[in-house]
Amino acid sequence: MASFGIPLSGLQANSNSLSVIANNLANLNTDGYKNETLNFGDMLFQMQGTAGNNDPIQIGSGVQVESTTANFTNGTVNSTGVASNMALQGNGFFVVNNAGSTEYTRAGDFTVNSSGQLIDPNGDLLMGYPATNGVISTTSALGPITVNQAATIPAVPTSSFETTTNLQANSAVGATFSTPISVVDSLGVSQTLSIQYTNTGTNAWSYSVTLPASATGAATPTTVSSGTLTFDSSGALTSPTGSVTGINITGLSDGAAPMKLTWNLTDASGNPTLTQQDSASATTATNQNGYGVGTLTGYSVLSDGTVQGQFTNQQTLALGKVAVAGFANVQGLAQISNGDFQATVSSGAAVVGQAGVGGLGTITGGAVEGSNVDLSTEFSNMIVAQQGYEANAKVLTALNQVSQATIQLVS
Repeated sequence: MASFGIPLSGLQANSNSLSVIANNLANLNTDGYKNETLNFGDMLFQMQGTAGNNDPIQIGSGVQVESTTANFTNGTVNSTGVASNMALQGNGFFVVNNAGSTEYTRAGDFTVNSSGQLIDPNGDLLMGYPATNGVISTTSALGPITVNQAATIPAVPTSSFETTTNLQANSAVGATFSTPISVVDSLGVSQTLSIQYTNTGTNAWSYSVTLPASATGAATPTTVSSGTLTFDSSGALTSPTGSVTGINITGLSDGAAPMKLTWNLTDASGNPTLTQQDSASATTATNQNGYGVGTLTGYSVLSDGTVQGQFTNQQTLALGKVAVAGFANVQGLAQISNGDFQATVSSGAAVVGQAGVGGLGTITGGAVEGSNVDLSTEFSNMIVAQQGYEANAKVLTALNQVSQATIQLVS
C-alpha cells in the first residue's frame, strides 16, 4: 500500500530531528558552536480528482526535510585569562587558513605554535592584517598573526626631557640643589645627566647640565648646557620660557650617535614645571621620551582586533590586527568539521574587514565564546520529536493491521 510511505517518512523526519537535537546537546560545551534546527516540508500532493465544485481532491505523500537553520546569536563570553583566546560578539567570523584553503570559525580558543603564530585547535592559522614597526596596514593582503617571543623594539634615543622641581625660595645665595635624570642614547644605553641649580640672588638661579666623566672617558664631567632662571614674586618661572634647546652631547664612549636634547620647562598643558616656593628644594617627577631595546613579554587583544604587544622597556606596539569576515547570507554557509564554515554560492563571498567596523562584531581578548545551545529548549524539542515518532509508529501499526485484515478478506 502506498500509504505506508507516509508514516515511514514521518518516522524518518522525526528520527532526523532527534539526531539534530542530539548533536546540539552533544556540543553543549563546544566553543563557538551554533545550535541548529531542522525544518520540514510536506511532500508532493497526489491529485485524486475534483469535487463537485471543481475544488481539487489531494492526498499528501508525507514529510521531508527541507533545510537546517543555524542560530547565529551570541554565545556566553567565558573568561579564560589566556591571551591568545578571543570571543567574537556580534556579526562575523574569524578567518583561518587550512593548508591554503580559507575557512571561517566562531571558536576563538586559539593557541600559539612553535613559530609564534596564532592557530586554532586544528592547526589552522588565524589570519589578519600585518603590522610593520607597530603600524597596521589594513589594505595589505591577510597573513598569519605572529606573537613571536623573540620580537624586539629597537632603541629610540631621547630627544626631550622635563623635571618637576621646586627650588626653595629663601635659600641663601650660593645654595645648590642637584637633580639626576636618565636619558637614552642611540644604542639604548642609559646616560645619567645631572642638573645643578645655584641660587644667585632674589628670584634668580643659575643651572648647569653636566654629563659624568665616565660617559665620555674624560677626566672631568662635561657641561653640556648652562644658563640662568628667573622667577616672579609668586614663584612662577618667567625666564627662560617654553624650553631650553641646544643641549648637545657628543663623544659618548659607547659609540652612540651625538644627542640633541630639549629641556621642556612646561608640561603638556603649558604649566611651568619649575617653581620657586618656600618649601624644601625637591624634584617630584622626571620624564623623557627615549627608551632602550625591549623584548616582548606578553600581548593582549583589543576590542578592534589589534594584537598589542608589551615589551620590557614599558612600551607597547601593535603586532597585527585580527580580521573579521561577514556574509550576506550566513545560512548559506557550509559547515565542515571542527566548527569551521566555508563560503558557498548561497552565502556569497566573504566581506573581510575590521572588528567593530561596518556592522562586524567586536572582540574580547582572553576569553572564548561558548555554545549558544539552550538545554531546556532542546529537551522540549526532544519531547516533541519523540511524540511525533511514536505517533507515526502507531499509524504504521494501524496500516499494517488494516492490510492484514484486507488480506484475510480475500484469502
